[in-house]
Amino acid sequence: MSDKQIIGCIRIDKEPVSAEDIIHMENTGADGVLLIDNSMPVDEERLIKLIKAVGEKSDMPLLIRRHYQRLEDVKKILYAGDTRAVMSVVSAADFHLMVEAGERFGKDKILAWIPESQPVTDDLASVVQKNGAGACVVENKDGGLFETYHLPVFPIRNVTDVGEIAEILKNDGVGGIISEKFYTEDMDLMSLKYALGDMDIATNRFQSRIPFSEFKLNSDGLIPVVTQEYKTGKVLMVAYMNEEAFNETIRSGRMTYWSRSRRELWKKGDTSGHCQYVKSLDIDCDRDTILAKVVQIGAACHTGNESCFFTNLVSKSYDTTNPMTIFDEVMETIIHRKENPKEGSYTNYLFDKGIDKILKKVGEEATEIVIAAKNPDSDELKYEICDFLYHMMVLMAERGVTWKEITKELAGRH
Repeated sequence: MSDKQIIGCIRIDKEPVSAEDIIHMENTGADGVLLIDNSMPVDEERLIKLIKAVGEKSDMPLLIRRHYQRLEDVKKILYAGDTRAVMSVVSAADFHLMVEAGERFGKDKILAWIPESQPVTDDLASVVQKNGAGACVVENKDGGLFETYHLPVFPIRNVTDVGEIAEILKNDGVGGIISEKFYTEDMDLMSLKYALGDMDIATNRFQSRIPFSEFKLNSDGLIPVVTQEYKTGKVLMVAYMNEEAFNETIRSGRMTYWSRSRRELWKKGDTSGHCQYVKSLDIDCDRDTILAKVVQIGAACHTGNESCFFTNLVSKSYDTTNPMTIFDEVMETIIHRKENPKEGSYTNYLFDKGIDKILKKVGEEATEIVIAAKNPDSDELKYEICDFLYHMMVLMAERGVTWKEITKELAGRH
């Protein structure tokens, strides 16, 4: 049985929404978010900026419902991040565009939108399946006819009752449920998933591959946990878990520890708001220490420091440059300079001169690489590559392209 998806829904044309609002849904258990923008005309720049801002800090897919009039509209959305286009199927022109989009980008990237006012008929189900969609979003109906055509259906039903949600999800043709109330009522979606699991409905939730009984505990019946920021690898803190804390961490998706001083469970962030959302839990070879990789909201340390490890005892000079993060660090500096101009800054000079000047410099530096490569001295080549990469990053910042987008695209070409 495939996992049923729990998807939030936000109507971004009716209220201001930030990337943090959307990312919060991922942290609390959403498998995706449907963004509905029915405004006319669509503020495309704002929408794409929002998608990119989410993609910078989240791995959660977004379903984008808007008025698509040209293939170019679909392309811009699909290229902006980890997105799916949710397209109307009302007119012949809609179907023609959906066919084009499905052929160009793949059916898995296209969902058909069946509005509440449109009757779901056998003919409609057949035509949708044959015309480029990989799944279907239906407003306030179950879309049962689509089961015949093996096309996953995602009904929008604004329900919160676990029993009602289970009734919808138990149908084989239903791939998941979409609800605005998952967002407006800030529901604990991890708890919802576990309640559905008790009803034999499979969802994407945490389940430990090794039972706590097989862990090696200390004399107090506890296991130490080293907590690390999942993107940077920075060690944030060390704490302890007993079985109850471990099980609550698995159930809730939020780091929960055992406080040795207070002798009680301690869910990180309950009082400070500085929560830790689980990305992964690993255990070492002796099964006596857990490594937790988390999304850290705010500071990990009660002192307000990012990490509890901020007091140096001894040190020796060494190169702290991390080749895995240096591109992000340089890009952050370039973007900061763009947003906070500094007099005399060469970076600001390039931004002030505009795209043509930036492109001219990128071209010149690319040529310098070719010339340097003919020289047996590799030092010159090294310097020219650095000059090129810097100017390329200025270009990326000018056009809103991120390293995450580039590395994701490269990873897909393996």
